[in-house]
Amino acid sequence: MSPAEEEKSLPLPERWPRASKFALSACAAAVAELVTFPLDLTKTRLQVQGEAAVHRHGAAAGQAVPYRGMLRTAAGIVQEEGLRKLWQGATPAVYRHIVYSGVRMVAYEHLRDSVLGRSEDESFPFWKAVVGGMSAGAIGQFFASPTDLVKVQMQMEGKRKLEGKPLRFRGVHHAFMKILSEGGIRGLWAGWVPNVQRAALVNMGDLTTYDSVKHFLLLNTPLVDNSVTHSIASGCSGLVAAVLGTPADVVKTRIMNQPRDKQGRGLLYKSSTDCLIQTIQGEGFMSLYKGFIPTWMRMAPWSLVFWLTYEQIRRICGVSSF
Repeated sequence: MSPAEEEKSLPLPERWPRASKFALSACAAAVAELVTFPLDLTKTRLQVQGEAAVHRHGAAAGQAVPYRGMLRTAAGIVQEEGLRKLWQGATPAVYRHIVYSGVRMVAYEHLRDSVLGRSEDESFPFWKAVVGGMSAGAIGQFFASPTDLVKVQMQMEGKRKLEGKPLRFRGVHHAFMKILSEGGIRGLWAGWVPNVQRAALVNMGDLTTYDSVKHFLLLNTPLVDNSVTHSIASGCSGLVAAVLGTPADVVKTRIMNQPRDKQGRGLLYKSSTDCLIQTIQGEGFMSLYKGFIPTWMRMAPWSLVFWLTYEQIRRICGVSSF
């Protein structure tokens, strides 16, 4: 058998390992995103309400904060906008995770196995896991930033309708084209800096914690590489990711949701640092943790669903465990 024929006879994951891992992680992320998306919508609404900069610019002067707390926010959305609105913006969110999760997972494994390298005992030092997780998250989020922008802005359409404002978008394609026509290519990457900052922190919590906890358990406890180990590791990763990522998520959401001029420049905030300072000065430090409970309550099941699905899909397809 010639080398070419021998290569063709190999299973798909062995012929195209990175493309296969990209596809598998994208599938697992799409499942996790659809299951937990209502919590993401609730989190987004909580993060933008009571925004001090909006009140200073007179855009919402005199309006009371419509909801308080995660449950009241979710109940208010269902009562006033309908149950289906809990999945408003789900389509670009799935698009985003196909790009984001696919790129970050492939990038992390490549950094771990080929660039940074494991130790002689096959362990992966924690500092390398931190560098790998933050780098992979930043790379993945940069590529996925346009879809994240569309997702955030579409999530706010229901609120605009209740406030009597005209809807900005008719659908995902229209949102992309409108943002592109108003702000150009630069407009599609509006808010990419806080986006990438948040992704680096979240993946330091998610990828780094999952990988470190999982291999610590395998090396130091009687646990084996199964769903129990995956569940414990994913639970830890979801909590750490929420603690590290919520402040950056608040800043990212506000920057991406602010009105813009024809050049794509924000009218409320000059930069992520400016948004951070205005938020703390106008609303206090704890405002950076607005939406923390739904963020954590979403990240915990999202992480659990994603990692269990991803590990099982890899096993079924004959790819080694993460």
